[in-house]
Amino acid sequence: MRAPLTQKGASRLREELEHLKSVKRPEVIQAIAEARAHGDLKENAEYHAAREQQGFIEGRIKELESVLSNAQVIDVSKLNAGSRIVFGATVDLADCDSGDEVSYQIVGDLEADIKKGLISVSAPIARALIGKHEGDTVTIQAPNGERSYDIVGVRYAV
Repeated sequence: MRAPLTQKGASRLREELEHLKSVKRPEVIQAIAEARAHGDLKENAEYHAAREQQGFIEGRIKELESVLSNAQVIDVSKLNAGSRIVFGATVDLADCDSGDEVSYQIVGDLEADIKKGLISVSAPIARALIGKHEGDTVTIQAPNGERSYDIVGVRYAV
């Protein structure tokens, strides 16, 4: 199965890939050349650090290329699921106990960033929300016990 990715997430990954190829890769190649010019490579910490950095960069480039070539990019603005929660939905939740409100967008695994309100489609909270509708109450098993949330709103904005 192809991994789902929002258009915005795919764009961010493409930008990261381009940055790695056009900026980071040449920088580390230059650092290796400079470190190599210092002589003995066995005792050269700068050389070994640069080589290690090169390994990380090349690994990330391969990972991004693989993800982007195998991803199913979904245009969230074209989804018409109404009040039903599916991949790409932005969901407004109200904590049944405290009344605190929070919003999450359900996105692909690689674009998830809880600080930005982006939760992975495979996260327990996302799995509990998918298929539910605006107005439903959902109970989620959190690390500190069960939490109940009212689904206040469901949006499919870009």
